[in-house]
Amino acid sequence: MIWLQVNESKTNFILDGKPFFYLADTIWSAFTNVTDEEWEYYLKRRKEQGFTVLQINTMPQWDRCMSDIGLYPFATEDGQVFDFTKWNQEYYEHAKQMCQKAVDMGFQLALVVLWLNHVPGTWGSRMNDSNVMPETFVKEYVEKIVSEFDRFHPIYVVSGDTDFDTPEAVSYYRTALDIVCKKSPHSLKSLHIKRGYDVIPEKFLDKIDFYMFQSGHNKDGQDMAYRLPQMILEKYPKKPVINSEPCYEQMGFSRKVYGRFLTKDVRKAAWSSILSGACAGVTYGAHGIWNWQKINKPVNPIMGEGFDTAQPWQEAIQYAGAWDYGWIRQTLKDLHIQKLIPLQEQLIGAAEEIRMAQTEDGRYLIYLPHSTKIKINGSLKGYSARAIDLESKRVAQVGMTLKKDIMQIEMHPFEGDALIIIDKE
Repeated sequence: MIWLQVNESKTNFILDGKPFFYLADTIWSAFTNVTDEEWEYYLKRRKEQGFTVLQINTMPQWDRCMSDIGLYPFATEDGQVFDFTKWNQEYYEHAKQMCQKAVDMGFQLALVVLWLNHVPGTWGSRMNDSNVMPETFVKEYVEKIVSEFDRFHPIYVVSGDTDFDTPEAVSYYRTALDIVCKKSPHSLKSLHIKRGYDVIPEKFLDKIDFYMFQSGHNKDGQDMAYRLPQMILEKYPKKPVINSEPCYEQMGFSRKVYGRFLTKDVRKAAWSSILSGACAGVTYGAHGIWNWQKINKPVNPIMGEGFDTAQPWQEAIQYAGAWDYGWIRQTLKDLHIQKLIPLQEQLIGAAEEIRMAQTEDGRYLIYLPHSTKIKINGSLKGYSARAIDLESKRVAQVGMTLKKDIMQIEMHPFEGDALIIIDKE
């Protein structure tokens, strides 16, 4: 096996010397909830859709569906509270079998080491402190994770949904990150942080290889999909950036606000991030897959962010957004696009949610949530424009009018969101 690496420009990834687009699916609950037969079907479908990475929690996801297969990493009476003094090796043997199947099918694994509910001083452990891990046990636990899973050459996502607002949280995660760096020097490391958050402790910056951010599931604040990558790139040393948790398809709005994120919403989150500096990849999520929802199962007493009920996983795996995300990866590959340079300042009088970026060879991509005329500062002589309807994938040639070094792109004919590609003739 070959380790995933960051490319020389520190904007994207390479695998075996070739460009690699991090297209992840979120299946936090894989090791506790998914049967062997379900796993084989899931892997087959996500492979067909073009996914390259699977994001999995190595501990039981605290707000998963209670559809567990009965295996846990530690002794437990209820599958909720764990005795950290009693390992259950059977859990790890089964998890490794699942990992091997995924790796054999060509997936990279992004494994979360320590979700926030196990760490004191985080928003999650303040909500429920029943599984806070003793600090004296963190070293042994992280060493165990690396010893069991390093054979699969994973990406280690050291934190899960966390903040770093207290000394306790920073101390736990510093220990975990130091151990992963020492025990697995060749692996890529990152931190999965909470929604709308851009705080990374300075002492962690030279130990992680790329940045993850979360635009998340709040009805308000979806502009974080394009704001956060800009903020991160301005504040921190240059590394690849990924939206590791955009809004999930059919997820109910956070905090029990009525409504759900639709296919167009998840497309918008993806393109908004990719064209705003997070061009190394993007993560997809389907409500019902991340938590592995099954029918006739008891409700999890831990509410997490308070989302409305998910459809069963058999329904969720069919959502159209997964195909749309696969289309993003394939399209960028077909167009030989890796690095994308945000170029928002070239748009004249445009709404912020219209996002624009330039390729290294001088082409332009623009994401339009709704059809409108666009004005670009620059002549763009010798260029032509086409619009792709992101729902139907129909293509339309779009008119361009030059007036005093300002190029106007005419309205496209589609009703929904579209990608405008401006290319040299």
